[in-house]
Amino acid sequence: MNKDIAEGRWAELKGRVKQKWSELTDDDIGEIQGRYDAFVGKLQAKYGMKREEAEKEWARFMEDDPDMRS
Repeated sequence: MNKDIAEGRWAELKGRVKQKWSELTDDDIGEIQGRYDAFVGKLQAKYGMKREEAEKEWARFMEDDPDMRS
């Protein structure tokens, strides 16, 4: 997973993020700004996930994005 690409594509991805993780507020999305660590932290806080679980969620999300596949 290329975290820099996710940061560069945040404007495109944030709508999909909000659909998948509806407990993330607009403020949360604004704070994340495509940063991997911020996203993982928000999933941990909002969904009670362990870090490893939140990282796997992000990886699955990115694998589902055809533009992120190698």
